[in-house]
Amino acid sequence: MDFTLPPDLLALRDRTRRFIDDIVIPRERHMPPDDDVAAWDGLRAELQAAAREAGVFLPHLGAEWGGLGLSWVGNAVIFEEAGRSALGIQALNCAAPDEGNMHLIEKIGTPAQRERYLRPLAAGTVRSCFGMTEPPPGAGADPSLLQTRAERRGSRWVINGRKHFISGASGAAFCILMARTDEVRGRHGATMFLIDATNPGFRVTRRPTIYDRSFIGGHCEITLEDCEVGDDAVLGAVHQGFDYAQVRLRPARLTHCMRWLGAARRATEHAMAHALGRHAFGTRLADNPVTQSALADCEIDLHSARLMIWHAAWLLDQGQSASHETAIAKVAVSEAVNRVADRCIQICGAQGISEDLPLANLYRETRAFRIYDGPSEVHRMSIAKRLVRRAEGTEREAHTERGAGERQA
Repeated sequence: MDFTLPPDLLALRDRTRRFIDDIVIPRERHMPPDDDVAAWDGLRAELQAAAREAGVFLPHLGAEWGGLGLSWVGNAVIFEEAGRSALGIQALNCAAPDEGNMHLIEKIGTPAQRERYLRPLAAGTVRSCFGMTEPPPGAGADPSLLQTRAERRGSRWVINGRKHFISGASGAAFCILMARTDEVRGRHGATMFLIDATNPGFRVTRRPTIYDRSFIGGHCEITLEDCEVGDDAVLGAVHQGFDYAQVRLRPARLTHCMRWLGAARRATEHAMAHALGRHAFGTRLADNPVTQSALADCEIDLHSARLMIWHAAWLLDQGQSASHETAIAKVAVSEAVNRVADRCIQICGAQGISEDLPLANLYRETRAFRIYDGPSEVHRMSIAKRLVRRAEGTEREAHTERGAGERQA
């Protein structure tokens, strides 16, 4: 396996790094209040214009949509650089949930849906959200508990239900929404719908205060009350929503890893700068064995995370689903970047928990990553189930071979 990056990707990586350092990070000192969605969208538009001028905008889509058309490995390299700032991923238009929605609509949307929804989303003129999670007893880590219903009435679909913790919903132009359409089909009984935010049956009803702050539009509650849509709103095939969710979530959980790896790397940059400049007990912190051990552990976590991300991205580039590998990466990377952020705060002491450095905010964001896109516990369960099935299959194969040998004897 060759880990050499091509010269054009290295040049783009360096250009992205300069753009984040010179244009994006200075704007972090002047960010709007969390609930001022209009101001955030204005800042986002300004940064996206600068990203276009710098030639780093929309790395994950092809030229047809105004993008750079990178492979998944290429995305891993560039998303890591963009992820050094929460504003960076907005500037490049590769932030969640939009990035995952772009991938899904491009893959399964009709030509008309791609023009109506993907075209403005790729251009950055609108934002979107993805409506899966529901209040108890509805869908959360277990999507099979989906309670929102879509009922066929004549030529229309009528949707009723509630969603919560829907990232980016405030100010989003549309939602990709999951609703149950058949009670007897089990995991094949859900359908995805494209719902305009202007639909009178679709309302953002509450924006709770959440620990992390990097999502423009917050994590909101949505109420659907006799929300009517036509067949042209169905994304993909009817009753196949759960399968399409995996089409979206497999790469989406990996791109989360790419972005948060960049955030963790930035945390170590601040920790190293502090360790080099701060003296205590007659020496620099950087020369203290305890600090050195913490820095070394950060580097080990970052390097291991990067290799897992690159391997899973390589599998996606080969056309494989990489379900197992993206789940492993999601668990390992989410927990690794959280450890890195925590160590870096400890190295920087009181400055680490102050607003003078971005570390406290990075910690808030990385801690949340262990929950969304599937908590670590659920992914561990899925990984273990695949391991058990694999072991059972191997054991059955070995048993069959032994039986055949005994019959021949």
